[in-house]
This record gives sequence, structure tokens and C-alpha cells, in this order.
Amino acid sequence: MLKGHLSGLRRILATGRRDEGATPIASLYKRQFLREIDLFRDLSPEDMAWIEETTHMAAIPKGQVIYRQEDTAESLFLLKQGRVRLSRLAPNGKKLDLAVLEPGTFFGEMPLLGERLCNADAEALEDCTLCVMSEAHIGQLVLLKPQVALRMLATLGRRLAESEARLEDLAYKSVRARLASVLLRLGREHEGVAEGVTHQELGDMVGAYRETVTKTLDELRAAGLVELGRRRIRLLDRRGLAALLEDG
Repeated sequence: MLKGHLSGLRRILATGRRDEGATPIASLYKRQFLREIDLFRDLSPEDMAWIEETTHMAAIPKGQVIYRQEDTAESLFLLKQGRVRLSRLAPNGKKLDLAVLEPGTFFGEMPLLGERLCNADAEALEDCTLCVMSEAHIGQLVLLKPQVALRMLATLGRRLAESEARLEDLAYKSVRARLASVLLRLGREHEGVAEGVTHQELGDMVGAYRETVTKTLDELRAAGLVELGRRRIRLLDRRGLAALLEDG
């Protein structure tokens, strides 16, 4: 369906700024980042040197699609800086957010699972710095270091549980309850403020139209639960928002 699109690694290497001819400072930056990733926490200096040699760093501008749903899966991406949104497009054209990834994690794991196609879109929500590992090198790594594969699977298990909880909310919870849940999650991540998200993006997160989200936010503001600003929502009453999670 998306045959004409470049898949992950080719797109990144074509459009992202790579680390070819990197300066010593850039190499140190990359090495330090790789050592901070929990996946690699007990690897030897020799193992880390191999990972450093077999990965490329790329700068991805805000708004760029890193790969699309049903692109060929060829790469593992390690997120150094910025945030990445994973989303799926339903047959009716409705977009649903699956996750917003923060620095220090990974995505594009389909080659590890034996899948040939990506199962979601990945888009840079901010200017991002990625470390990219090819499918062949992923295979070598997990064969030689099975503990890395086990940590990846543990992370994927948590994401799956979160996705299933979100699907349950979509099936049984009201828009107000789903929106309260998202606001509380964003507030926990950013000290009581949901910042940098539009009403459309919130709609994608909760499976609702932008107009419905705007109306619901106005109701929450009138109830004294939130304070609304431009791309900024301050949570005034977290306990009151939590009470809405029981809405049917």
C-alpha cells in the first residue's frame, strides 16, 4: 500500500544528518549516549565499541515521518533526544496514537520479532537525535547477547499492556474519562502540565474528534479542573480528574 515510501533505514540515511566523519566530540557524545541506555547496561567495553561502530546517529527535524505503517521494517532506532509518536491509521482514515516515546528508549523493533512490515507510523514530535542499527546487526546483537533481547521484550510487554488498557478505555470509557486519563499521564510526566500538545493531538490520543476534545476541555475548565493556555493545559485538581476515570 505504501510501496513508494522509503523504509526506516534508507529514509533516515537519505534525509537525516549522519555521523560520517564525526569529530571526536561527536563520537564521545554518541558513546556516552549508548552507555546510558539500559538495554546495554552490562555489556563489555568491547561490546559497546562494536555497537558504536555499527550504529549511525541521525538528526530528524520536528514533524518528519521516520517510517510509515506497512513500510518494510529494517532498523532499530534508539532515541537520544526529542519525542517520537507512534500511531496507527484505521481503514476509515482515523488516526489513533499508540505511544509517545521519551528519550532513552527504542522503537522500530519489528525485525527483532520476525516481522517484515512496520505496524505503526513513527513521527518526530520534536527535533530528534536517533541512533540507528540495521536489521543484520540487530540479529547479531541478540544472538550474542540474549539479555539485550530479554530487556527489549520486557519493554515491549509493557507497551502492549498499555495499548490494551487504552483499547479497553476506547471501548468502555467516555471521552471525558479518556481525556482525564491522558491529562493525568501527561501531568505526571511534566510536573502537572500537559504542554506542547494540540487539541487534534489529544483527539488522536483518546480516539475522538478535535471539536469533541475542545468542548470537553471547556467543560473541565468550567469545573475548575484545568487551566487552558496555548498548547498548554495546567492540571488544577488531579483528584477531581482522577474521579472522572470511573465515567462510563
